[in-house]
Amino acid sequence: MSSRIADDKINEIRERVDIVDIVGSYLPLKRSGANHSGLCPFHAEKTPSFNVNAPRQIFHCFGCGVGGNVFSFLMRMEGLSFPEAVRRMGERVGVEVEEETISPAEEKRREELEQLGRINGVAAEFYHKVLLDDPEGAAGRRYLRERGYDGEIARQFQLGFAPARWDALTKHLTEKGFAAELVRDQLGLIRAGNEGREYDLFRNRLLFPIHDLNGRVAAFGGRVLDDALPKYINSPESPLYHKGRLLFGLYQAREAMRHRGEGIVVEGYFDQLALVRAGFGQAVATCGTALTADHARLLKRYCGRLLLLFDQDSAGLKATFRAMDVLLAEGMPAAVITLDAGEDPDSFLRKQGAEVFRERLTQARPVLDLFMEQTLGAAQGDVAATARAVEEILARLRLLPSDIERSLQLQRLAERTGLDAALLGSKLPGARSAQPPATSSAPPPRPQLPPPRPRKAGGAGTKAQEWLLRLLLAEPTVRQRVAEEGPASLFIDGDYLALAERILQQGGDGELAAEKLLDDSLSEEQTALLSGILMKDEELFFEVQESVFVGCRQAVVQEQKRRRSKALQQLIEEAEKRGALEERVAYQRELTEINRKR
Repeated sequence: MSSRIADDKINEIRERVDIVDIVGSYLPLKRSGANHSGLCPFHAEKTPSFNVNAPRQIFHCFGCGVGGNVFSFLMRMEGLSFPEAVRRMGERVGVEVEEETISPAEEKRREELEQLGRINGVAAEFYHKVLLDDPEGAAGRRYLRERGYDGEIARQFQLGFAPARWDALTKHLTEKGFAAELVRDQLGLIRAGNEGREYDLFRNRLLFPIHDLNGRVAAFGGRVLDDALPKYINSPESPLYHKGRLLFGLYQAREAMRHRGEGIVVEGYFDQLALVRAGFGQAVATCGTALTADHARLLKRYCGRLLLLFDQDSAGLKATFRAMDVLLAEGMPAAVITLDAGEDPDSFLRKQGAEVFRERLTQARPVLDLFMEQTLGAAQGDVAATARAVEEILARLRLLPSDIERSLQLQRLAERTGLDAALLGSKLPGARSAQPPATSSAPPPRPQLPPPRPRKAGGAGTKAQEWLLRLLLAEPTVRQRVAEEGPASLFIDGDYLALAERILQQGGDGELAAEKLLDDSLSEEQTALLSGILMKDEELFFEVQESVFVGCRQAVVQEQKRRRSKALQQLIEEAEKRGALEERVAYQRELTEINRKR
């Protein structure tokens, strides 16, 4: 047995917790661009230098150097151990963390999950290769070309094609040695047929892999190429796939959402691909289900506002308002993009172009405004119907987290109905109030751990190491180059070198690797260093990548010379004491040459 909390529990809790809410319950925070700032609770200061970044779910104080994730914050504020902090956060979001000891059964379950992930990965590679290269994928390639999609989009989203044969995937996975019962009973990629034979779930369909936040394939969506029904089918829910928690394209859209501060939610796979093709990389699609609270909490991590773009018919309007109810309850601002009747994003962009669509984005209406207009309009002036409509609207206003926004919406409702605003306000006794700021009469708990010593400001070599580490987190090409050249040739500082090596060991997405490392696996100094680097915008360094590499190499060389110089001075003194004149002269010549080069 091993004594640790299972990674999937830690990941689930981290995904459900919002660090802004947690930190905001201890100290007042103010929005400042992409971050929230406040006075650091870990050292005395008069000017805020403490920052919380919601998209990356980290905090960092540029004054004392403390940083980390939500678990690090709670550990320092409450003097908790990492397992205690995880359990505390688990209680807050309703995730049970029973014991730290992982039983053999739990170990077996984790191994099974890893096996299921490998099966999905192999299946995705098989379908992708068929689409790109195999004669059996010709129909899929032709269909994509007819809709204006090239190989770049297919590769970016790992699109695939399921051959028309009944058992193409079944045979492929059998050849790879995977157990049929896992593929059939756990993932549903194959089905049981007559006489004990299995057949593929997806046949003659274009496939859309649905990735989790780690970039692993969790499920597939499949579309027919003609008018056959059902047009779309998805993988069944499995230990890897819960459709109410995953969104198609979110893995690829996270950075665009972070930089633009907003996300676009559509219903269909091709709606999402059409937006990405037109340059709107912040788009995601629901996987054949309504938007859920888990979706909302997930999206809230990456952007501050959502734009809803569902079908323009009555069913699409209902879906929009269902999403509104979820988003209001989660405190997520949302607006509605309106297209011409009968249009979807794909057809609209082909006819009107990206610039006209961009104008529609700027014209997006707050979803609550649209709901108010539609609900009152449906009453058609009937007194009883209008009263019911007002009650429906008030039920939504109760969910607004801001007193000011609620008051403005009440005034708007009063203007539209002719009712007294004070009367309407009296009907909101259950309105959710905003989080009251902390006051001096209720100070936050005294931190139990001293902050790490602030790292001394370094010169150009230190800055180059910071920049390279930031690029290492953001860019796969940089990770590949650092791995080829060797981290030790580019990082001279011990903490920087240790972080670079750990990030490369994690593999995959650099920022996801950083999230895992922040979970109680680094020293305090390394945690503070990593959180500070994550606060930096990697795009600032893209244009000077080569300069960053050169600066790091020079820093390594200079440090090696400095250390050799110091060692030579000691050797010269020892040679003098021994009377070893020739050794002393040789050491002195080497020292002179090093100093000249420095």
